[in-house]
Amino acid sequence: MADVTVTGAMPQGRGARPAVAGPMLAADGTPLAASLARSLRRQKLRALLLIAPLLLFILVTFVLPIGDMLFRSVENRIVADTLPRTVQALEQDTSEVPGEPVFRALASDMMVAVERKVHTQLGSRLNYEASGLSSLLRGTGRDVEDMGEAVTEAATGLDPAWEEPETWLALLADPAWITARDAWIEAGEEGPEPPFQIAPAAASALPLTAEAYADFARVMREKGDSPAEEEPWHLVHVALSEDLQANPNLSAFDSSSAERLAALSVAVSDGTVPTVAFRDLFSESDSAWGDASTWSVLRLYAPAYTAGYYLNAVDLQMDANGVSVRPDDDRIYVTLFVRTILMSLAIMASCILLGYPIAYLLASLPARTSNLLMILVLLPFWTSLLVRTSAWKVLLQQQGVINDILVWAGIVDNANRLVMINNQTGTIIAMTHILLPFMILPMYSVMKGIPPSFVRAAKSLGANDWTAFWRVYFPQSVPGIGAGSILVFILSIGYYITPELVGGNKGVFISNRIAYHISSSLNWGLAAALGAILLAAVLLLYWAYDRLVGIDNVKLGG
Repeated sequence: MADVTVTGAMPQGRGARPAVAGPMLAADGTPLAASLARSLRRQKLRALLLIAPLLLFILVTFVLPIGDMLFRSVENRIVADTLPRTVQALEQDTSEVPGEPVFRALASDMMVAVERKVHTQLGSRLNYEASGLSSLLRGTGRDVEDMGEAVTEAATGLDPAWEEPETWLALLADPAWITARDAWIEAGEEGPEPPFQIAPAAASALPLTAEAYADFARVMREKGDSPAEEEPWHLVHVALSEDLQANPNLSAFDSSSAERLAALSVAVSDGTVPTVAFRDLFSESDSAWGDASTWSVLRLYAPAYTAGYYLNAVDLQMDANGVSVRPDDDRIYVTLFVRTILMSLAIMASCILLGYPIAYLLASLPARTSNLLMILVLLPFWTSLLVRTSAWKVLLQQQGVINDILVWAGIVDNANRLVMINNQTGTIIAMTHILLPFMILPMYSVMKGIPPSFVRAAKSLGANDWTAFWRVYFPQSVPGIGAGSILVFILSIGYYITPELVGGNKGVFISNRIAYHISSSLNWGLAAALGAILLAAVLLLYWAYDRLVGIDNVKLGG
């Protein structure tokens, strides 16, 4: 609001003072515009504080879960996190079956993964893309611990001191870490052991050994053990033999360690300590490591983010040749999406056909009778969903009540009883019964607000009963139909308990597969992708409904 200035002269009377041009002031002496702006800000702040709990609730229970679902549908860090060195080595090796450096990196990564017990999770993830990779990683996990055992035996046969943890600490440990660990022991071993530190001189002279032993020490600490009390992995011995092949400078070590390293270096040079070929060891563990398709899957799913889940959700797959259609036996999701949409529309239509006359009757009857019938409409809300669904299983089965009545009445032959369970018919019937109140209540609320005088006026002007209903009453009830249709459709598209119990293989929805991947197969990425596509489909249909009918015409009351 602009400042208001007074420019005219005040009437000159007894005691009157001349007018002074300036902004109009509030009672407290501040400019009126500033006072109004401050008051408006306070009102907005109070309104925000009032709705803050609701906004927080929506953020925590709606926005954040949807955001997490969308992130999980593309997140794919498990390969890079579990096999970091392998992924890095594969970037340098583009051959179909990589060379020894990649297998060397794979051995290091697998050893750490096995100790952390995460290699099975990686196998489960990759098995979604190529069958057999889960068993491959499980089997390799059992064998990787023994890779390099011949090197360890040769080294310890030459000098038994290589079996002692103290030998490795004297060779690799930073003196600062030894001091910190001694202080930790004197303090009664309170808290975790100080993180292991490699001596800079050892890291420079024996880089492969330092890296392998650092992995060993870190995993031991995570498990609650200490590298000072455990013999290192065979891969640490292999790394030391590989470092010694490069004839490192041993002057940085104390005399005892230098002599021991020199003796081992001679044994490595003359072949007493064997050379390890990790590619051969992995091929002996499982011939699939020599298959180009195995490495193709690793390369495809090495990036941190992937479109693979969404491709699977629409019956496509990604391989070395690009995106292709899955085999016929694996194509189920597009069919389930189409079935879910069509059956939800069928349930919605059946609810409209059954619910409209009931809502019209409730709105037309006297209040006493209407309230009594409303109790019958609300009765399903007071009954467990599982009980209602189980009751329909009893009613709809071939030896159930409905078929028995039809046979007794002679409508159906006993040998040709109707099949109404474990198919789409059973799902539509059961879900229509469950969701019917959600259609009746919005329509009843709108119809109750339609004045009866409108129909009487139409009849007084010459319209018959049908014309008065169709031209006057029905258009005013459309907002209730729209509200009920949205409620029923959104609820039915996400149902999974009822279709699971009465739908069988032909009556289940896509939501049943989402629940399966969340609770049974633990393929959360695919479940998230399916949920995201379902959400997008609902929003698209909602947009189409708004364009055709208009969301402004949807009302829950008159």
